[in-house]
Amino acid sequence: MGVLCDYFHAGDGASAVELAIGPGGDWLSGTSLEDAGADWIDAKGIDPDVVLAQLVAFVEGAFVESASVGSAVVGSASVDGGPADGPELVWPDVPYPEGGSDEPGSPWETGLILQQLPDRWRDVLAALPEDAVPAVAARWGGIEELYFADPRDAEDAVVTFVRLAGRARAAGAHLYCRCCV
Repeated sequence: MGVLCDYFHAGDGASAVELAIGPGGDWLSGTSLEDAGADWIDAKGIDPDVVLAQLVAFVEGAFVESASVGSAVVGSASVDGGPADGPELVWPDVPYPEGGSDEPGSPWETGLILQQLPDRWRDVLAALPEDAVPAVAARWGGIEELYFADPRDAEDAVVTFVRLAGRARAAGAHLYCRCCV
């Protein structure tokens, strides 16, 4: 079973639900992120909790390594907070049913979840300098959970996340991930 993940930015959780799930969280009337006019990327199996979290950690590692050799790069990103900060569930906004996810009428039966990523992650990704992309991509592209056919594909994916994070930060928006199982 695969997990499909779409990343986008929105001003707040309610707007994110409207874009990713449907008006008022009505998954039956939802539209695609593209049709909704969202600034989004299709990241296939790059889930936020494990795979994107590792990218953020590698980017932070690049900042720490740069600081140790005297670069001024660290000043552009926050390395506060630890691995305990992670995505927060936005939708479904009801508790998981005691009877399981297949309980009729439960939004959990859709297989959709919407998570807000920490703003710190957005800022760390947005601050990655272009010349650090190859090293970060080489580390990230080698993790067990990913497979890129070519190292350039890993670099392209890093650049795509960095650019989305930059646009979100410039708009004063938050990053979100809609996952469908």
